[in-house]
Amino acid sequence: MKKTLFIFLVMIGVSYSASAQFSRYIIRFRDKGSNPFSIANPSQYLTQRALDRRTRYHISIDSSDLPVTPRYIDSLRSSGNVTILNSSKWLNQVAIQTTDAAALAKINSFPFVLSASPIAARTLPGMDLPVNKKLDSTAGGILSPAGRPAGVNDYYNYGVSNGQVKIHQGDFLHNHGFRGEGMQMAVLDAGFYHYLSLQTFDSIRNNNQVLGTWDFVANESSVNEDHTHGMQCLSTIAANIPGTFVGTAPKTSFYLYRTEDISSEYPIEEQNLVAAAERADSLGVDICSVSLGYNQFDNAQFNYTYSDLNGNTTISARGADIAAKKGMLMVIAAGNEGNNSWHYLITPSDADSVLTVGAVDTTGIVGSFSSYGPSSDGQVKPAVAAVGVFAVVANTANGLPSYGFGTSFACPNMAGISTCLWQAFPEVSNMDIIDVLERSGNNYNTPDNRTGYGIPDAKRSFVILQKKLYSQQSAIADCKAKLQFSVKTDNTMNIVVERILAGETNYTILTTLQNSSVYGMHDFAYDDDLSSVATGTVKYRFKMIIAADTSFYLDSMTLDHNQDCHVVTANNITISPNPVSEYLNITIARATAAKINIVIQNAIGQKVYSDEFQQAAGSVIKTILMKRMSRGAYFVTVYIDKKKAITKEILHR
Repeated sequence: MKKTLFIFLVMIGVSYSASAQFSRYIIRFRDKGSNPFSIANPSQYLTQRALDRRTRYHISIDSSDLPVTPRYIDSLRSSGNVTILNSSKWLNQVAIQTTDAAALAKINSFPFVLSASPIAARTLPGMDLPVNKKLDSTAGGILSPAGRPAGVNDYYNYGVSNGQVKIHQGDFLHNHGFRGEGMQMAVLDAGFYHYLSLQTFDSIRNNNQVLGTWDFVANESSVNEDHTHGMQCLSTIAANIPGTFVGTAPKTSFYLYRTEDISSEYPIEEQNLVAAAERADSLGVDICSVSLGYNQFDNAQFNYTYSDLNGNTTISARGADIAAKKGMLMVIAAGNEGNNSWHYLITPSDADSVLTVGAVDTTGIVGSFSSYGPSSDGQVKPAVAAVGVFAVVANTANGLPSYGFGTSFACPNMAGISTCLWQAFPEVSNMDIIDVLERSGNNYNTPDNRTGYGIPDAKRSFVILQKKLYSQQSAIADCKAKLQFSVKTDNTMNIVVERILAGETNYTILTTLQNSSVYGMHDFAYDDDLSSVATGTVKYRFKMIIAADTSFYLDSMTLDHNQDCHVVTANNITISPNPVSEYLNITIARATAAKINIVIQNAIGQKVYSDEFQQAAGSVIKTILMKRMSRGAYFVTVYIDKKKAITKEILHR
């Protein structure tokens, strides 16, 4: 029989045997009736930052945003010996703790209660608890940064983390000012052991980058004394020890949430995860990094089957998808089941709208432990891969770098890259970021069940988004091509305007434009004088040059030049440039029609080029490819109606 998370109770009461076996339950409500909060006044339960995110991405406020009806929670609390653990407004349910059978019976009798389902076992004083084996492990020893110098143009000296940043060209983002500033991330994990004292986190402590903490297991604010796993995951993003260990988004601000109870494995941890995601959403957090997953529990009645991992069944997958619907980017580890009998990914990495991350080493080789996809409904899973094999993480003793293994470390590495990319392009949505990271993967055209679309390339993602946000318009008026376009630039980025006329075989550079402001969307305009250009098709293209890192064409435009504005009243011949390296342009303006002959000879009088044509009144540009000719002096002669009009010496270098 299919095993799902909830064993829905249809009886009014709950048997004594059930209450003796379990102490934590999920209470699901039928509605949000009698709710004092309203959709019309969301500032009661969402911060301004959360509201701004909804406005930016056109996300409507709906009933799922309303808190659980307080009167319902008060009724649970007053029903007997009941402790409220946490609530989920998205799923309209509350986690409680009780061993009071009478209280459970009373709760089931409430007309607003849909069901009361056990979710975790009862624990007794002195009881030996099983240890959760799903979290990743680290190798002993401290890594030396020797022999790993910074790149010549690198903003950071990454030390031993050089490989796991540069496999995604994350250094490209860092070098251009995108290091996580202004972005907020929630890290959901099992604890953040000694993050308040380890040197790995000096930078985020000194700069007040930890905005808040909460322990959803113990219901307290401190997370510093708990498990090391979350601390190590955080280190892959936030570390900033120059020359030794630098993370993928060290300037990000963080919320640190403990949702995982390392001593046991029960679906209550999924409830904790959703409650933490809701808190992050309410605060306006941009990204959640989740290096947790579930498929088998300490009580087999809660176990999932592979068919349950369809993105819509489990508590955590449903919660992750709602978080994505609210505009947050959910980055989730695929799991470490590749060598186990289960084999497949674990939840919530099966959720439809999350970025699921598998593990590779710095050379791109897949970790054998990394969970296989797809999800049971056929989604490409994992979606992408990052370094989780010999991943550089903080040592638990002193915070210096050591090696770790697991998709748990691939996940935050990718979360950091995603954060810096989104910082550069806040105009696009969380789903756009997922899409562009997938598109930039080295396996995009042939996705598989190990790395999905492959290893994302941040530079390629950047280029794709530059093109996505680029816009242009043009017109011809007063014998001028009026070119206008908008593109995101800063003072390290240039736009080269190129043109090709009908009959020409090569583009000619017209001008180079630059904006001296900080990175952002900027408007550019350029007028190209067509008064001496013959009528016909005129094509333009726009090349973006980003420092010395990369260049690419944003777009092109074609104009139909049919204005009779090229009347030439005087004869003129222009030969340029001089010296020439690639293309020589010969512009011939004629007030009357004539037969033209162009001859180019080398320094010893040998003819290396000739062309003869009939020219109507007007202007013609002949572009001659010189780069294949030997360097040296050449003589260009133009004949008009068989009479020599000009001879000019040019230097090809």
